[in-house]
Amino acid sequence: MPAYHRPNDLPSALDILAGGPVRVAAGCTDLYPATAAKALPGDILDITAIAALRGIRQVDGGWRIGAATTWTDLLRAPLPPAFDALKLAAREVGSVQIQNAGTLAGNLCTASPAGDGIPALMVIDAEVELQSATGRRVLPLAEFVTGARKTALRPDEMVTAILVPKVEGRGDFLKLGARKYLVISIAMVAARFEISGDRFRDVALAVGSCAPVAVRLTALEQALKGQPVQGADGLAPVVRLIPALAPIDDIRGSAGYRREAVEELVRRLLQRCAERQRGAAA
Repeated sequence: MPAYHRPNDLPSALDILAGGPVRVAAGCTDLYPATAAKALPGDILDITAIAALRGIRQVDGGWRIGAATTWTDLLRAPLPPAFDALKLAAREVGSVQIQNAGTLAGNLCTASPAGDGIPALMVIDAEVELQSATGRRVLPLAEFVTGARKTALRPDEMVTAILVPKVEGRGDFLKLGARKYLVISIAMVAARFEISGDRFRDVALAVGSCAPVAVRLTALEQALKGQPVQGADGLAPVVRLIPALAPIDDIRGSAGYRREAVEELVRRLLQRCAERQRGAAA
């Protein structure tokens, strides 16, 4: 008969994980809908009682987001403006009830191409901490999510934290769906802008729902560095040259529509950045 484990500490959880096949569960907002049976198959490892895995705290070199931290926890946390893209994405992750239960780490482990948290974490250079009973390793987010619904997790490992270095600037996020709320993304763009004077000092841009994994727009980032903030939205068509974008045709939108949507979302983010700068200067 399947076993249900709910340990109170991380070493116990890792020992259970090392003992054989077990499914890690936290908010279950993706896990249950993806299960066709009336019950989850196999043994379950519930990590929600492990206090050390929940919460956001500042550490040497940056921030640590525990694996059981919910979207609501994130929204309530006092974080610098560089996290604004992640907070805006958090408001788009389902209903308030989903935000209360769903976790950031769960969103990463689901590895959906439409996962709202992934582009927003990419623009703040997030890394993923993985632990097993025998050791710990840290992977850049781009190396952790390896494909649609695929990650670099080993059978004896679990995500224990998301690590974010000290990053500057201000984040932003826009998502396109068939309606305003409670919708899977047709396309989304996360951004982080650092401005010096009236020019971009650094830019980070990431796109979701337009490839098997979220994609950084590195060519456009480089094109924007050093450019005046005002009028930079004219550079948005550079995204057409990014071969890493590989959108699909599906019920939510065609590949061509997604490419056009990404360009428009990037342009709007750049416009919003320019408007904020004008407001700050007034």
